[in-house]
Amino acid sequence: MSARRGAAPRDWERVSKSVADAYFPHQLTPLGGGREPRLTLRTLDLGPVLIGYVGWGADVEIACDYPSAYEVNLPLTGHLASRGRHGSVTSVPGQATVFRADTPSLITHWDATCTVLGVKFDRDWLDREAERVVGSGTVRVAGALPDQLPLEHGPARDWRHLIAGLSSQMRDGSLFSDQPIVREQLAGAVAAGFLLAGCPDSGRAPVPRPRAITRVVDAVRADPARAWTAAEMAAVAGTTVRRLQESFRDWVGCTPTEHLVGVRLQHARVDLEEHPEFSVSEIAARWGFSSASRFAAAFRRRYGESPSRAR
Repeated sequence: MSARRGAAPRDWERVSKSVADAYFPHQLTPLGGGREPRLTLRTLDLGPVLIGYVGWGADVEIACDYPSAYEVNLPLTGHLASRGRHGSVTSVPGQATVFRADTPSLITHWDATCTVLGVKFDRDWLDREAERVVGSGTVRVAGALPDQLPLEHGPARDWRHLIAGLSSQMRDGSLFSDQPIVREQLAGAVAAGFLLAGCPDSGRAPVPRPRAITRVVDAVRADPARAWTAAEMAAVAGTTVRRLQESFRDWVGCTPTEHLVGVRLQHARVDLEEHPEFSVSEIAARWGFSSASRFAAAFRRRYGESPSRAR
């Protein structure tokens, strides 16, 4: 964190650490002379979902990579300006800014009057929920999410009301703390509402994508056990490895290799459930994983449980 004239650096370090402990590590820069911060921070932890009420009380700039989690910021007052995939995005009450997991992002101006409801989703958990809720398959939800989500109408408005209702319980951080099943269901409702608002067409039709990307997706689905290399997938697309990776991130939300692993895991999961005569090692080898341990680690990251437990 860097500080400018005005408040003592240690004051900014203190408030920055408080927010980092609740949300993400970040680079915080005070703007406009660095007036003394007046941090407001309350949170409601639902496990894979964290809802927070945040205000800095000063004009700030924030750089963050959002490691392993998505973040959605809903301004209640003031404005929030940031840089998105397709240019600058400024959100005010009635809008939300969406930040993708593991993606360097810059909030260029969080103004002194701005308070937000911030919703943090665990990345792998939300990807799994997307498979269940909107049928995204192995395509990560990041590829379909907008940089900004209007919240005035339809499912998005209903989702905003749900978040507002839950945020009213923040002063009692023990909400259903002894009822993990209830907290899990609340987290699921928050995720489902967000996915249906942010990806309204994902469950009805495939996201339009360039033909080169479609060729690779189809080839991988047709032969997922093949020992695919990045160069071979680029050759199918008729482009370079680097360009293919960039296009995949833009249109699919992950790298070609991550997409391949996701397809293999889907097939392996079916085998685990329907073919008890195969061992975990045999299933791993059948779908192109170099070892049972690597298969188990990838399976746990995606589905939240071990292959043996899934069986």
